[in-house]
Order: sequence, then structure tokens, then C-alpha cells
Amino acid sequence: MFVAATTLCYPQLSLNDTIERLAHLEFSHIEIDIREKGNHVKTADVRQDLQQVFNVINSTRRLTVVGLNLEIEDQGEAYFDTFKDCCELAKFSKVMNLSVESGEHGTPFNEEVERYKKLVKIADQHGVRVAMRSQAGHLSADPDTVSVICGHVKGLGLALDPSQYLFGNPNNPMTYEKLAHYIHTVYLRDSTAEKIQVRVGQGIIDYGRLINVLEKVDYRRALCVDIQPPADPEIDHDGELRKLRLLLESLLVV
Repeated sequence: MFVAATTLCYPQLSLNDTIERLAHLEFSHIEIDIREKGNHVKTADVRQDLQQVFNVINSTRRLTVVGLNLEIEDQGEAYFDTFKDCCELAKFSKVMNLSVESGEHGTPFNEEVERYKKLVKIADQHGVRVAMRSQAGHLSADPDTVSVICGHVKGLGLALDPSQYLFGNPNNPMTYEKLAHYIHTVYLRDSTAEKIQVRVGQGIIDYGRLINVLEKVDYRRALCVDIQPPADPEIDHDGELRKLRLLLESLLVV
């Protein structure tokens, strides 16, 4: 296992400025966010000029790109065409892991299964892996649903965000242990049942327990820091990122 950071930690900055900031904080691995309404890589850029985006991703200085987080707004077949382009980008960039959103609550189960079967087939053709990302308000917010979907779709993984299973469930926090063998990527911050993000050390995310669960399934991929800019300007955002990086690294060397 190793520590990484997602570029979503700095959604307000350009990709170059984000990379510079994360390098300054001594991260060595990053995940790049791809969405049409973001400031980093836009899905339209991937569709229209794959070579240019490839050049951008491969100019990340000393930082290694370990994954792509995709938020694709296209509908119908255009959705799969854009995903295919992202798979080609990942293949050319030697990136193995792609995280994608699951359907919102109310999405028919069979429809979601068929969508993921098609995504996995496309990903397999490019030698990359696709994982559904844990998200409150989506089908992936329920571990039982995740287990059933991944059981129906061979090769589909989980981009685990433990905060999504804790937030909003003060009396019955959902557990993720049974999903361990599906995990392709992990996103981390500190959280409580009342707040999705709090200062590191003020929440109840048990990082040591999580790492122990991952070690049991021989997980060797990223623990990706995902701390959004705080609403309180008095909180040192850079300091929070650095603090979680150091904490996770200390747990990995024990």
C-alpha cells in the first residue's frame, strides 16, 4: 500500500497548480479528476484531443498518476463512447484504475448491472480496471447492494470511501469488511456521523482497522487522501492534507 492524493483536494485550482501544491506537500502519487465542469481535465478534452490530454497527464513532474476519477454526464451510447476514450487515455498513460459514479437511488437494479457489465467489458479490452465509487445518495451507499452488484458483474471493483458508510448513520454505521476483496481504490478523510469531513483526528475513521482489513486481502494499491477545501477559512487545508499523509504513512511502516 502507498499514500496518494486526488486532485479533487483542490477543485478550485488548475491542474498544474494542483500538481504543484501536492508535490510541495510531498505526495508522490496522485489520482486525476476528469469531469466536464471541473478545473482539471474535462471529458470534452478527452473526446476531442486525446493526445493533448495524454501529454498533460504525463507532464506531472515527479508525481506518479495511479488512477482517474470519472464523472461522465453524457447519456446513452455517448456515455460509453466517452468512457472508452477515458480507457484509452488510461492505457496510454499506464494507469490501471478508473473510478466511476454509481446510479442514484431509484435507478433500476438490472439497469445498473447491465451498465457496469458494459463498462467492465470496455475496460477489459483496454487492460484497465473499473470500480464503482461509494457515494451517499447512490446505490453504492449500501454495502449489501454493492456486494450484490459486484457479485453479478465479474471484474467490477469498489472505490471505497468509508466516510460514505459512516455519515448519516449515527446509530447503525454500515460496515465494509465484506467488500474488502472488491476494493480497487480507497478515498480517505476524517468524518463523523454528523459531518462528512472534519479536521484530522476529530472524527472516528479508524485508519488502522481499515489498513488491517486491506492487508488481509493483500491490497497493494493507493490510500488516496480526499480532503476538500474547508468552509472555515481558519482551518489550514494544506496542513490537514499533510497531517493525514503523515498519519497514513506512519501506519504503513508499523
